[in-house]
Amino acid sequence: MFCVECGKDGPIYKNGVCIDCYLKTNSFTKGPSIIDITVCPQCSSIKFKNIWTSDLLGEVLRRVVKETFQISRELSNVDINPVCKESKEGADCKIYISGYIEKNEITEEHNLQIRFKKTSCEVCSRRFGGYHEAIIQVRVEERKLTKKEEKNIILLIENQVEYLKSKGNRRLFITDIEKEHGGLDFFISDKGAALLITKKIQIEYGGRIKQSSKNIGMKDSRQIHRITYLIKIPPYKKNDFVEFENDIYQILNMQASKVKMINLLNWEESIFNTKNLQKTKIIGGDEIIKEFILVSQNSKEIQIMHPKSYKISIVRKSKPINFDSEKIKAITYKEKIYLIPKI
Repeated sequence: MFCVECGKDGPIYKNGVCIDCYLKTNSFTKGPSIIDITVCPQCSSIKFKNIWTSDLLGEVLRRVVKETFQISRELSNVDINPVCKESKEGADCKIYISGYIEKNEITEEHNLQIRFKKTSCEVCSRRFGGYHEAIIQVRVEERKLTKKEEKNIILLIENQVEYLKSKGNRRLFITDIEKEHGGLDFFISDKGAALLITKKIQIEYGGRIKQSSKNIGMKDSRQIHRITYLIKIPPYKKNDFVEFENDIYQILNMQASKVKMINLLNWEESIFNTKNLQKTKIIGGDEIIKEFILVSQNSKEIQIMHPKSYKISIVRKSKPINFDSEKIKAITYKEKIYLIPKI
């Protein structure tokens, strides 16, 4: 048969024309030249189908084009590829829509102007309005948080917030951080996430969690409660040296109500419940560690020299091991030297 357009003898695809002429004389995609997209001016989130998303403009445009453009059902394996030049007010885009008709690949190009309509998303509106569903109170028993602890805890919570947001909880944010009673108060937008964060603090620092709630009103005929999670961290911390039941220990790890310690007399490790460590005396932390110079050793004893006073001391080994370093770490407590094992 002959194509009515080009006269070529061959297979007819549709309406009396061959596939080549059909593709030349037909358009398979059609859409508007201007589209309005709602964007949050604070966080740059984009609203699509009444849902705010943190996806990039190109990703959202693929969905917008799929919803607003007319794409022929004849096209298979459709791919939408937007290329945009953004400004503060919007974006000038070229939209490339490609697909296949039989084995023939086609690509159609559309010029599309994007106009940004700026409206604060519900998350930013809540953040700037001081919204919070929970308060995380971090306190230390018998003392205040150190500057280093404050910095590390703030960093831990900020990292956890970012992690949970990356997992899809975009309504999560820290409304405020306040220093109170020697500790820190974190005002958190989501109470479920606040509990997860509090448990993460407990894993890192140990301690006990207490929960309380306060009725703050009604919403959609339901009572609304604000939750407070109080975590009390033990006064000692990881790597501290403590005196407990007349023995000297170094704290190796802390998790919830358990503390793992090593006895510096025999280098044996034990796990204690925090309830049993109420009368623990804190000797100090890294600041009390001193480096001695190795002079000589045998299977039972080691001879070390103070680097400044040059005083020679003989210390009984906790275990019959051979030290292979020229410098030996130890602490001095009540005029006795305790060797620190390599952990």
